[in-house]
Amino acid sequence: MTVGDLDLDACSREPIHRPGSIQPHGMLLAFSGSDAGAPLIQASANAAPALSLPLAQALGQPLERALHPQIATAVRSFLAAGPVPSRPVPVILTELPGAGRHQLLAHAVDDAAGDRVVILELERLDGLETDLLDHVYPRMREALERLDALNAPTDLLSCAAQEVRALTGFDRVLIYRFDADWHGTVVAEDGNGRLPSYMDLRFPASDIPTQARELYRLNRQRLIPDAGYAPVPLVALPLVALPPVPEGAPPLDLSFSVLRSVSPVHVQYMRNMETASSMSVSILLHGALWGLVSCHHHEPKAVSYAVRSACDLIAQILSVRIAAVEDRRDAEHRIALQAIQARLLAAMAQADPFIAGLTEHPDDLLRFANASGAAVVFERRCTLVGDTPTEEQVRGLVDWLAAQGEPEQFETDSLPALYPAAADFEGKAAGLLAIAVSKLHASYVLWFRPEVVRTVRWGGDPRKPLARDGRGQGQGLSPRASFETWKETVRHRALPWTAAERDTAAALRHAVIGIVLRKAEELAALSRELARSNKELESFSYSVSHDLRAPFRHIVGYAELLQELESDRLSDTGKRYLNVIVDAANSAGTLVDNLLHFSQMGRSELTPVSVDMNTLVAEVRETLAPDTAGRAIEWDIAPLPTVRGDPVMMRLVLQNLLSNAIKYSRNREPARIAVGCEDRPTETIFFVRDNGVGFNQAYEKKLFGVFQRLHRNEEFEGIGIGLANVRRAVDRHGGRTWADGRLDKGAIFYFTLPKAGTAKPDLRDLDE
Repeated sequence: MTVGDLDLDACSREPIHRPGSIQPHGMLLAFSGSDAGAPLIQASANAAPALSLPLAQALGQPLERALHPQIATAVRSFLAAGPVPSRPVPVILTELPGAGRHQLLAHAVDDAAGDRVVILELERLDGLETDLLDHVYPRMREALERLDALNAPTDLLSCAAQEVRALTGFDRVLIYRFDADWHGTVVAEDGNGRLPSYMDLRFPASDIPTQARELYRLNRQRLIPDAGYAPVPLVALPLVALPPVPEGAPPLDLSFSVLRSVSPVHVQYMRNMETASSMSVSILLHGALWGLVSCHHHEPKAVSYAVRSACDLIAQILSVRIAAVEDRRDAEHRIALQAIQARLLAAMAQADPFIAGLTEHPDDLLRFANASGAAVVFERRCTLVGDTPTEEQVRGLVDWLAAQGEPEQFETDSLPALYPAAADFEGKAAGLLAIAVSKLHASYVLWFRPEVVRTVRWGGDPRKPLARDGRGQGQGLSPRASFETWKETVRHRALPWTAAERDTAAALRHAVIGIVLRKAEELAALSRELARSNKELESFSYSVSHDLRAPFRHIVGYAELLQELESDRLSDTGKRYLNVIVDAANSAGTLVDNLLHFSQMGRSELTPVSVDMNTLVAEVRETLAPDTAGRAIEWDIAPLPTVRGDPVMMRLVLQNLLSNAIKYSRNREPARIAVGCEDRPTETIFFVRDNGVGFNQAYEKKLFGVFQRLHRNEEFEGIGIGLANVRRAVDRHGGRTWADGRLDKGAIFYFTLPKAGTAKPDLRDLDE
């Protein structure tokens, strides 16, 4: 932590609501209780004119004895009327002998022990008789009428500044708005030229520390008539008859006091601004501090409670009008975003896969977050829309998001500050809004905004220095001494995401998650039903094929006996018919045998062991040697790895693929057949390539179906079950199969085997 950090932290801990003193333009009295017998427990050192006894004697006395009679009567009636409010309210205007006219205000607080304390404040009105309510009301009514006629926020703010200055007579009135980081910007100003203009200047959050902002939220009014004042201490004199004040007990809470003394740091701040007096009125939106009406004067200047209250009313009317404008804009923005969301969800409902519905309407996807680019990463498939980082950069960003614990929603307008790698693409994505759309995988919808380089005009150097003595030692927090315009170029930031954009993104996330979960449930139910149906079909096909084998063998056997025993009595036509019967029965028997084998493959258990694919290819080639006799075939067998798999099924896969390559390249001289592989992080891809007759790629999906053939039986024999066996065997291992081909240009058949730890479960067991 730097010295500056320590200094600002000390400032933020300053107990400014318990200063133990007041400003000298009034007097303060505190009574422990809210009835006429309540004792005086604290008083300002200048309170003698309001007391009927000397201060030292008045402390500890009941209210009726301690107070000046004309004040006591008014206070007694006020207390009898009901509970004392927590914010100051006027009680009476009174003339104190030798002290002039005063406005008496009262409010109640709780002390450290939780007991009710009534605080009376007498604020001097010398020279302010024309600033009482009957004089202020006509001007205030005109101000409200002017505000009521305006709608544009800039016009409302300017009008409010003008009306407050007209009511108060200050040299300069500013309206100061806080941003999300509590930096403030002057958004409206009215002045007479005696003080410099601060219009559009920005001031750092450290100028108004956290506890000061909280006081502005609680107590909407604050007045400092003279920055050169000497604080008047509060005096407490515990007597034997009263419970003693605990040593170290906090001073009286003056959060709502109109006379509360202010921090010495703030007084010095005013002097540095060359303002002798100031007044502020808070602007609250929905209970939160939105900004301040800040008034300054070159000389000391007092403002009556009535005028301050009129300014407070203007600020409240202004806050209502601003809230109405902002709420209307926010509502319109949300309605527009919800309409886009509805269109996106409708597109998703019709798309297959459903997530593609987001990217099929790129304009809506970008408008949804007012973004320049977007990416949808779902089950490791990445789709980019608009102006985005590269796919590799997006995937790196998704990995980083997942490493953060997979937050449901993430947003920032300064991504490089959190993710240093974003510095390489901040021109496209300095701002990021991301939603996680799956509870199972690192899947996100991401919106990007580019860096926006802008110049900020500060009202002086925003870095508060530490005051130093002559030896260079730190003395404490020193407010900025210069308010000369200080410019800063802000980089590495995008336009911030609005609350409406964040909220509707969250709503979209919940909707997508709902679709994902529903789809997952549907797929799980469908998988269970398919698994059940497959088992039934396998059982049925096994039974049928097993039962049919014997009849077909009988047909062939008896037909051959008939040919042998009765051939002399058969005509040529009869012999020909008998040969057709034998051939058909043999084909049917082969078909039944293959169907039985296909069924058995789905029912048999896998026995995974280490399989040397080089040895297996050599053995299969030896088995197929009769089919290659007399053929000119150029073999290209690349070195193959050892894999984990069922050796019987792997042999079946290679035998079918190599047999097909040999068969469909029989018209080539020479035929060229290659076997190879490609290593991937999670799987190994094998391929068998030939230069045979090939196939139309449009029918690729039919190749691996049962009894599906793309060539006539007269051209190439077969029953169309070999590739179905290949797919089933590879599927049982958790792998994939596909093919590429062109008519008369050959074909390539691929299959994959997952590496250890990445294999998918055997789908046969989904319903167990």
